[in-house]
Amino acid sequence: MPRYGTIDRDYGMRLANCDPATDGPIYMLNLMKYRDAADYGGKGGDASVSGREADDRYAPVDVLAAIGAKVCFTAEVLDASDDWDRVAVVRYPTRRAFIEMQSRKDFQEKHVHKEAGMHHTIVMATLPVGDLPARARPGRVLLEVWAGDAPPSVQRGAAVTFDIEGTIIGDGRTWTSARYTPLADDADVDLSAPTAHQVLVLEPTIDRWT
Repeated sequence: MPRYGTIDRDYGMRLANCDPATDGPIYMLNLMKYRDAADYGGKGGDASVSGREADDRYAPVDVLAAIGAKVCFTAEVLDASDDWDRVAVVRYPTRRAFIEMQSRKDFQEKHVHKEAGMHHTIVMATLPVGDLPARARPGRVLLEVWAGDAPPSVQRGAAVTFDIEGTIIGDGRTWTSARYTPLADDADVDLSAPTAHQVLVLEPTIDRWT
């Protein structure tokens, strides 16, 4: 059991047992909060690095390439309704590929760095409702995540919505939808009012959905 979140085992079984005839690409949305200092828990590793630096060492790009997955989107969190540091979206060719990756030796060898660096995370399996997001760089992106009916957006724009099929790792809360909206250079997003859903202002570092 990871220290950084609770696994939804029922949803994990759904992913693992998905019918190959109906399985297909899935976009895993990760919201990440790092430890101030990496905590390897006596399992080796450089305890002098920050949690962010430990997660950078985790980055399993070669493992993803080996299973046909790719990083579509990464971003630094500039402001948020909750305390997050970074966002990432990875496209897996199938749901089963995501589950089978967890048991690969090369993935497990890297995972120790994620365990050391991550304070908590939410990992959601998402599916695009329509088109994929257009490239936003060098501009900012507004990400909203909610449960139930769609809330009014805090900013107008050409939004792209994803359905959330399940939350494989999280804090017990369930989510149903995510929305990405490019922000104009002069857009001012006010996050001072309390909100029941997640609202994040992002600065993309990787933006290659297609």
